[in-house]
Order: sequence, then C-alpha cells, then structure tokens
Amino acid sequence: MELPTGSGRVVPLTAAADDLERRLVSLFRPGPDGRRPSDQRDVPTGPLWSAHPTFSEYFHGDTGAGLGASHQTGWTALVAHLICTR
Repeated sequence: MELPTGSGRVVPLTAAADDLERRLVSLFRPGPDGRRPSDQRDVPTGPLWSAHPTFSEYFHGDTGAGLGASHQTGWTALVAHLICTR
C-alpha cells in the first residue's frame, strides 16, 4: 500500500494500519501545552481533567479539534482500547 498517497513509498498493510492507529491515538495524547488536540476549547485544564479525556462526535480535518457533542463515552471512546495498548 502506498503511504502517504502519492509518495511512491510502498508499505505492508500492517504498517499502514499502525500509522493510522498512531495518528488516531495522537488526537487524545496531551501535547507540550498539556492540551489534547481533540479537546474542545471550553474543556477545562488541570490535573482533574487531564486523566479524563472527552470524546467528540467528529473532528476538524486540519487541527483534530473535537466538534459536535462531547461525552465521556460514545463511539469515539473506542479509541480507548488503542490508547491502553500503546
């Protein structure tokens, strides 16, 4: 499979899956500023919130910011399994 598209670089499908998993999980990992890219701007910061990510309905394609309703559970909470195994 070519990854990224148009690069001419061919990788096994497992490597492409690993790359997608890494990129998805990175939306929920805190950055240098302590905020997750997926956090909505109105999510408070601090130790009580850092351990409890919220999961949005969908995400901004360029920034990864969470959009729509946010919950402690929901379909995007399925990424929790990926986060725990990394």
